[in-house]
Amino acid sequence: MDYEKLYNTYYMQVYSFIMTLAKNHDTAEEITQKTFFKVLTTSKKYAGESKELTWLCAIAKNIFLDDARVQKRFTQDVEPLEKVKVDNFDKSLIDEDFAFRIHEVLHTLEEPYKEVFSLRVFGELSFLKIGMIFGKTESWARVTYHRGKIKIQERMELE
Repeated sequence: MDYEKLYNTYYMQVYSFIMTLAKNHDTAEEITQKTFFKVLTTSKKYAGESKELTWLCAIAKNIFLDDARVQKRFTQDVEPLEKVKVDNFDKSLIDEDFAFRIHEVLHTLEEPYKEVFSLRVFGELSFLKIGMIFGKTESWARVTYHRGKIKIQERMELE
C-alpha cells in the first residue's frame, strides 16, 4: 500500500469529516494525524471491503470517540467554577437562535457558495486551501465566500 498517496489523496476529506464531529481545528487535525499514523503502524491492513475513504473515516471516527470518552472521564467530576449569569444565558439563546437561522439559510444556498462558506466558517480553512480543494485560486475562494456571505445576509434580512 502506498501510504504517501493515501495520505495525499484523503487527508483533507478525513480532516473535514472529523471537523464536522469535533467542531475544533486543533482536535480535527490531531485526530486526522492519529488516523494516518494508525493506518501506517497497525498490523491490520486495508481489506478492500469498502472504499478507502470509508475505511479511513471509520478509523478516524473511532479515534475521535475514544478521545471523547477519555476527555469526558477527566471533566466529568469537575464542578463549574462559576454559574452562568442570566444575561449570558439570554445572550447564548439569542446567539443559538441566530446560528440556527444562518444554518437554515445556508441549507438553501446554491453551490459552490454553500460549500465554500461552510469550509471557511465551520471548517476554519484558509482561502488558499479552499481554492485547492476546488482546483481554483485563492482569489476565487475569497470572491465566492464573500458572494455567499452577501447572499446569506440578504436572505436573512428577508426573513
